[in-house]
Amino acid sequence: MSGHVHRDDFGSRLGMWLFLVTEMVLFGGLFIGYSYMRFKYPAEFHHGGSELNATLGVINTLVLLTSSLTVVLAIVAIQRAQKKLAMAFLSSTLVLGVTFLVIKSFEWAAKFHHGLYPNSAHLATLPPGEQVFFGLYFTMTGLHGLHVIAGLSVLGVMLWWVATDRIRQDRYIHLENGGLYWHLVDVIWIFLLPLFYLAA
Repeated sequence: MSGHVHRDDFGSRLGMWLFLVTEMVLFGGLFIGYSYMRFKYPAEFHHGGSELNATLGVINTLVLLTSSLTVVLAIVAIQRAQKKLAMAFLSSTLVLGVTFLVIKSFEWAAKFHHGLYPNSAHLATLPPGEQVFFGLYFTMTGLHGLHVIAGLSVLGVMLWWVATDRIRQDRYIHLENGGLYWHLVDVIWIFLLPLFYLAA
Protein backbone atom coordinates (compact mmCIF):
# COMPACT_ATOMS: atom_id res chain seq x y z
CA MET A 1 0.00 0.00 0.00
CA SER A 2 2.81 2.38 0.89
CA GLY A 3 4.40 1.68 -2.49
CA HIS A 4 1.21 2.78 -4.24
CA VAL A 5 1.23 6.07 -2.34
CA HIS A 6 4.87 6.56 -3.20
CA ARG A 7 4.14 6.07 -6.91
CA ASP A 8 1.26 8.56 -6.72
CA ASP A 9 3.49 11.12 -5.02
CA PHE A 10 6.28 10.57 -7.52
CA GLY A 11 3.89 11.00 -10.43
CA SER A 12 2.47 14.15 -8.90
CA ARG A 13 5.92 15.63 -8.38
CA LEU A 14 7.01 14.66 -11.90
CA GLY A 15 3.90 16.21 -13.41
CA MET A 16 4.51 19.43 -11.48
CA TRP A 17 8.13 19.65 -12.59
CA LEU A 18 7.12 19.10 -16.22
CA PHE A 19 4.58 21.90 -15.87
CA LEU A 20 7.22 24.18 -14.34
CA VAL A 21 9.55 23.44 -17.27
CA THR A 22 6.89 24.65 -19.72
CA GLU A 23 6.52 27.84 -17.68
CA MET A 24 10.28 28.37 -17.70
CA VAL A 25 10.34 27.88 -21.48
CA LEU A 26 7.63 30.56 -21.83
CA PHE A 27 9.49 33.12 -19.77
CA GLY A 28 12.82 32.01 -21.23
CA GLY A 29 11.58 33.00 -24.66
CA LEU A 30 10.56 36.41 -23.34
CA PHE A 31 13.93 36.85 -21.65
CA ILE A 32 15.70 36.07 -24.94
CA GLY A 33 13.49 38.58 -26.75
CA TYR A 34 14.26 41.18 -24.08
CA SER A 35 18.01 40.54 -24.41
CA TYR A 36 17.89 41.00 -28.17
CA MET A 37 15.94 44.26 -27.91
CA ARG A 38 18.19 45.60 -25.16
CA PHE A 39 21.21 44.89 -27.36
CA LYS A 40 19.46 46.74 -30.20
CA TYR A 41 18.33 49.72 -28.10
CA PRO A 42 20.81 50.05 -25.19
CA ALA A 43 20.37 53.79 -24.61
CA GLU A 44 16.57 53.67 -24.81
CA PHE A 45 16.38 50.73 -22.40
CA HIS A 46 18.71 52.57 -20.04
CA HIS A 47 16.43 55.60 -20.09
CA GLY A 48 13.30 53.48 -19.78
CA GLY A 49 14.71 51.76 -16.70
CA SER A 50 15.30 55.14 -15.09
CA GLU A 51 11.55 55.82 -15.35
CA LEU A 52 10.74 52.86 -13.09
CA ASN A 53 10.73 52.95 -9.30
CA ALA A 54 13.63 50.70 -8.28
CA THR A 55 12.75 51.08 -4.60
CA LEU A 56 9.32 49.55 -5.13
CA GLY A 57 10.92 46.80 -7.22
CA VAL A 58 13.33 45.92 -4.40
CA ILE A 59 10.56 46.06 -1.77
CA ASN A 60 8.44 43.69 -3.85
CA THR A 61 11.43 41.36 -4.17
CA LEU A 62 11.78 41.22 -0.38
CA VAL A 63 8.02 40.61 -0.10
CA LEU A 64 8.17 37.63 -2.46
CA LEU A 65 11.34 36.21 -0.88
CA THR A 66 9.64 36.34 2.51
CA SER A 67 6.54 34.67 1.08
CA SER A 68 8.67 31.82 -0.28
CA LEU A 69 10.07 31.35 3.22
CA THR A 70 6.60 31.19 4.78
CA VAL A 71 5.55 28.55 2.22
CA VAL A 72 8.53 26.39 3.24
CA LEU A 73 7.70 26.89 6.91
CA ALA A 74 4.09 25.87 6.23
CA ILE A 75 5.27 22.62 4.64
CA VAL A 76 7.63 21.94 7.55
CA ALA A 77 4.80 22.63 10.00
CA ILE A 78 2.39 20.20 8.32
CA GLN A 79 5.14 17.55 8.24
CA ARG A 80 5.30 17.96 12.01
CA ALA A 81 1.51 17.78 12.34
CA GLN A 82 1.36 21.43 13.42
CA LYS A 83 -1.85 22.25 11.59
CA LYS A 84 -2.54 25.68 13.08
CA LEU A 85 1.03 26.79 12.50
CA ALA A 86 0.88 25.60 8.89
CA MET A 87 -2.34 27.57 8.39
CA ALA A 88 -0.73 30.65 9.93
CA PHE A 89 2.26 30.46 7.59
CA LEU A 90 0.03 29.88 4.55
CA SER A 91 -2.12 32.83 5.56
CA SER A 92 1.04 34.94 5.84
CA THR A 93 2.03 33.86 2.34
CA LEU A 94 -1.36 34.93 0.99
CA VAL A 95 -1.09 38.32 2.71
CA LEU A 96 2.40 38.84 1.29
CA GLY A 97 1.25 37.84 -2.19
CA VAL A 98 -1.62 40.33 -2.05
CA THR A 99 0.83 42.97 -0.76
CA PHE A 100 2.99 42.36 -3.84
CA LEU A 101 -0.01 42.89 -6.12
CA VAL A 102 -1.08 46.05 -4.30
CA ILE A 103 2.40 47.56 -4.65
CA LYS A 104 2.47 46.54 -8.31
CA SER A 105 -0.96 48.10 -8.91
CA PHE A 106 0.24 51.43 -7.45
CA GLU A 107 3.27 51.27 -9.72
CA TRP A 108 1.20 50.52 -12.80
CA ALA A 109 -1.25 53.30 -11.87
CA ALA A 110 1.64 55.78 -11.76
CA LYS A 111 2.77 54.69 -15.22
CA PHE A 112 -0.75 55.08 -16.60
CA HIS A 113 -0.98 58.52 -14.98
CA HIS A 114 2.16 59.58 -16.84
CA GLY A 115 0.92 58.10 -20.10
CA LEU A 116 3.49 55.31 -20.13
CA TYR A 117 1.33 52.40 -21.21
CA PRO A 118 0.88 50.45 -24.48
CA ASN A 119 -0.79 52.37 -27.33
CA SER A 120 -0.91 55.61 -25.34
CA ALA A 121 -0.50 58.92 -27.16
CA HIS A 122 2.46 59.91 -24.99
CA LEU A 123 4.29 56.62 -25.47
CA ALA A 124 3.89 56.96 -29.24
CA THR A 125 5.96 60.16 -29.11
CA LEU A 126 8.92 58.38 -27.49
CA PRO A 127 11.78 56.74 -29.42
CA PRO A 128 10.99 53.24 -30.75
CA GLY A 129 13.39 51.63 -28.26
CA GLU A 130 11.53 53.09 -25.28
CA GLN A 131 8.23 51.96 -26.75
CA VAL A 132 9.66 48.45 -26.96
CA PHE A 133 10.97 48.71 -23.38
CA PHE A 134 7.61 49.63 -21.89
CA GLY A 135 5.82 47.13 -24.11
CA LEU A 136 8.03 44.38 -22.70
CA TYR A 137 7.69 45.80 -19.19
CA PHE A 138 3.90 45.60 -19.21
CA THR A 139 3.86 42.25 -21.01
CA MET A 140 6.33 40.50 -18.74
CA THR A 141 5.33 42.03 -15.40
CA GLY A 142 1.68 41.62 -16.36
CA LEU A 143 2.18 37.95 -17.19
CA HIS A 144 4.06 37.52 -13.94
CA GLY A 145 1.21 39.23 -12.09
CA LEU A 146 -1.22 36.69 -13.57
CA HIS A 147 1.05 33.94 -12.26
CA VAL A 148 0.99 35.55 -8.81
CA ILE A 149 -2.83 35.57 -8.89
CA ALA A 150 -2.84 31.91 -10.00
CA GLY A 151 -0.38 31.04 -7.24
CA LEU A 152 -2.48 32.81 -4.63
CA SER A 153 -5.55 30.91 -5.83
CA VAL A 154 -3.70 27.60 -5.52
CA LEU A 155 -2.35 28.43 -2.06
CA GLY A 156 -5.81 29.59 -0.98
CA VAL A 157 -7.12 26.14 -1.88
CA MET A 158 -4.18 24.58 -0.02
CA LEU A 159 -5.08 26.59 3.08
CA TRP A 160 -8.66 25.28 2.87
CA TRP A 161 -7.43 21.73 2.43
CA VAL A 162 -5.18 22.05 5.48
CA ALA A 163 -8.11 23.42 7.48
CA THR A 164 -10.32 20.48 6.41
CA ASP A 165 -7.54 17.87 6.90
CA ARG A 166 -7.34 16.98 3.23
CA ILE A 167 -3.69 17.97 3.62
CA ARG A 168 -2.10 16.55 6.75
CA GLN A 169 1.13 15.06 8.07
CA ASP A 170 0.91 11.89 5.99
CA ARG A 171 -0.47 13.54 2.84
CA TYR A 172 0.97 16.89 1.82
CA ILE A 173 2.16 16.40 -1.77
CA HIS A 174 -0.33 18.98 -3.07
CA LEU A 175 1.04 21.58 -0.67
CA GLU A 176 4.58 20.75 -1.81
CA ASN A 177 3.57 21.22 -5.45
CA GLY A 178 1.80 24.48 -4.65
CA GLY A 179 4.96 25.61 -2.91
CA LEU A 180 7.05 24.71 -5.97
CA TYR A 181 4.80 26.84 -8.16
CA TRP A 182 5.11 29.75 -5.74
CA HIS A 183 8.90 29.43 -5.78
CA LEU A 184 8.79 29.64 -9.59
CA VAL A 185 6.83 32.90 -9.30
CA ASP A 186 9.53 34.17 -6.95
CA VAL A 187 12.43 33.13 -9.21
CA ILE A 188 10.86 34.77 -12.27
CA TRP A 189 10.55 38.04 -10.39
CA ILE A 190 14.19 37.86 -9.30
CA PHE A 191 15.08 37.81 -13.02
CA LEU A 192 12.64 40.62 -13.86
CA LEU A 193 14.06 42.95 -11.21
CA PRO A 194 17.48 43.55 -12.81
CA LEU A 195 16.10 43.44 -16.36
CA PHE A 196 13.74 46.36 -15.81
CA TYR A 197 14.25 48.15 -12.50
CA LEU A 198 18.03 48.03 -12.54
CA ALA A 199 18.36 48.62 -16.28
CA ALA A 200 19.22 52.28 -15.77
